[in-house]
Amino acid sequence: QVRLVESGGGLVEAGGSLRLSCAVSGNIVNAMGWYRQAPGKQRELVASISRGTSTDYSDSVKGRFTISRDNAKSTMYLQMNSLKPEDTGVYYCNACPQVSSIYISNFCFALGSWGQGTQVTVSS
Repeated sequence: QVRLVESGGGLVEAGGSLRLSCAVSGNIVNAMGWYRQAPGKQRELVASISRGTSTDYSDSVKGRFTISRDNAKSTMYLQMNSLKPEDTGVYYCNACPQVSSIYISNFCFALGSWGQGTQVTVSS
């Protein structure tokens, strides 16, 4: 398994922006995803990226968030714009096992690697 370390969370006012980073140990390219978990709620997938450049977003963040990766830096990013209070939560990055070139949520959630999470708080 790979080791993942998230950073970039913080407190921001509604309408503001944050960029999260997920550093991946080793020179490994996996399909990856960003999840968030609000207090008392299940962890939900907000964005994913294939081993290449194919991306997908949940309806709640489409048009506001952008997922990207820099394989040379072994880092994945989540640019979050026009933040809303309902975006508040702990954000986790997830890396699929290398057997999958695309992000398959159930498979990657259960068998992939996780970071420790980074807190994002959006004030109204």
